[in-house]
Amino acid sequence: MLKVDNVSKDYPTPAGALRVLNDVSLALSRGDAVSIMGPSGTGKSTLLYIIGALEPPTNGSVTLDGENPFQLNEKQLATFRNQNIGFVFQDHCLLPQCSVLENVLTPTLVSTNSTDAPARARELLNRVGLSDRLDHRPTELSGGEKQRVSLARALITKPQLLLCDEPTGNLDHKAAEVVASMLLDLHQQQQTILIVVTHSAELAARLPTRYELIDQQLAIR
Repeated sequence: MLKVDNVSKDYPTPAGALRVLNDVSLALSRGDAVSIMGPSGTGKSTLLYIIGALEPPTNGSVTLDGENPFQLNEKQLATFRNQNIGFVFQDHCLLPQCSVLENVLTPTLVSTNSTDAPARARELLNRVGLSDRLDHRPTELSGGEKQRVSLARALITKPQLLLCDEPTGNLDHKAAEVVASMLLDLHQQQQTILIVVTHSAELAARLPTRYELIDQQLAIR
């Protein structure tokens, strides 16, 4: 279970602390899927990065199955993220020098238990319709195909938590539809906890629970 308890986030400015999140709470279990919408600059991505243990909160706590990642040392935190959290960003963040298959396998390189990783990577790439592109480089792929690779990469370690920051933001309508459908299908198959930050009302409407970040707090839409 994911628990976000009374999380606040301040950033220092010359005029004093700027609060972007205020007492945000959220509880999600395996299989839950939610979207978070809101105007630019309201703290949606900041909240996602805190949940993903990329940035600490100013106040409050985040726990995944009872473990608070911000109480871990740097090495333990990196291992926690690698084993428990998958990320899909607006920019696919693929390594240009690596093939599609190598990009998907990247998160498994630090794992001591990844003997089945190549077979799993091929299975995931088949599920996202890229089984014929294993040896291609990112420059040989369309934007939608690159995002499908990033989705497979996010799921290669069987994470509990899948976090998506504008996963269809750089795609045309057709490619966005394909990526959204594959995202939701894989979420259901893997039974992850899925959180999607998006400006797309169409994508948000496809998730069963919808939130909006307003005045530094989450509200059910």
